[in-house]
Amino acid sequence: MSSLRRQLMLMLLGGMALVIAVAAALAFHRTRNEANELFDYQLRQMALSVVNQTFIPGRSSLRSTAGFDFVIQVWDPDGVQLYYSHPHRVLPAQVQLGYATAATSEGDWRTYAVAVPGKVIQIAQPMRTRNRLALDTAWRTTVPLLLALPLLLLGAWWVIGRALRPLEALRREVAARTPDALAPLPSGLAPEEVQPLIAETNRLLLRLGDALASQRAFTANAAHELRTPLAALQLQLASLERAPDDASRAAAITELKTGLARAGHMLNQLLTLARNEAASEHSVLALAPIVTDVLAEQAPLALAAGLDLGATDIDADVQVSGNADALRSLIANLVGNAIRYTPSGGRIDVALRRIDGEDRAQLSVADSGPGIPPAEREQVFQRFYRRPGSVGSGSGLGLAIVRAVADAHRGTVSLDESPLGGLLVMVELPLAQG
Repeated sequence: MSSLRRQLMLMLLGGMALVIAVAAALAFHRTRNEANELFDYQLRQMALSVVNQTFIPGRSSLRSTAGFDFVIQVWDPDGVQLYYSHPHRVLPAQVQLGYATAATSEGDWRTYAVAVPGKVIQIAQPMRTRNRLALDTAWRTTVPLLLALPLLLLGAWWVIGRALRPLEALRREVAARTPDALAPLPSGLAPEEVQPLIAETNRLLLRLGDALASQRAFTANAAHELRTPLAALQLQLASLERAPDDASRAAAITELKTGLARAGHMLNQLLTLARNEAASEHSVLALAPIVTDVLAEQAPLALAAGLDLGATDIDADVQVSGNADALRSLIANLVGNAIRYTPSGGRIDVALRRIDGEDRAQLSVADSGPGIPPAEREQVFQRFYRRPGSVGSGSGLGLAIVRAVADAHRGTVSLDESPLGGLLVMVELPLAQG
């Protein structure tokens, strides 16, 4: 994973280098042009400065100075040369008034000629000298910009480091935490751009804390609930060992089998609950085949208990997005609870339909059993809760599993009075989109 600091430095350095390069190029070009304009102005001013001088053929009133880069030429109206400051220099004999650039065997010259009464004056300057001076001036203007680049780099490094300091403090805060430290991360000093990340992380920590608290409660409750059937099994085994005759021994074996079945059922429910809470793989699936499969599996148990188990309305087109195993355990627990608590001769109806006007499906299980009073309908969703005086052999986990699966599928579970006189359990699930 690339460093955020490195990315910012590369982008800022590249951007600043590009801007400085463009600025330097523009400054260089503009300064050189301005220098050339200034040199042209000097040519003109020099030509005008000698207008009032008197020039006599064969004798000069001006003296050439060593190191003087300019060449002065003066002619009379007849073309007779009155003055030539550097006779050894090669310049065109033909005069062009105004500014011009002349090519000679000694290189290019920049000239300015002006005609005044009685004479023509021309001032010339070698282009190599002009170019050298213009380049020197342009470089002196550009160099400070180039020297500013390292200073800007150091400034950017400092600014980026200061801006990332809250992230470093946040990293140290997270690194110093123990696995069970799930308090919200501080957000007061974090920059605005990081606030959404901190908020989502705090919400995740809150959900993780709730999950860990639920797991701890589940472990404690499971240990407590398993202690009772295990103690009962030990007592039943001791009774079997002390049985004085075959009849007592057979009764003890029967009780031991019942206890083993109850303990096995509780363990299966615990494993089912843990598996459903961990299930996360969802896919689009038809719910009707799962309902019919569960009814087929539970039919022998209902028949043995003397119950009429059937489906009153199954919509084969209902599709949901979910985990097939988890939804199977939800339906199996609803039907299993109805079989377990409905007296012999009773009836259980299962239905699956779309809710009119909504993108949701409703699975309902109605029985003719004793039902659940409204005051206890929320409590029965708690793990290991069993109603006082309950005659069934349940573990108190069936409806907890149902709610856990429904929550994982963004669904809801509600209890009501059944038209058959017992309990009506309704599970609503969102339909699969598309």
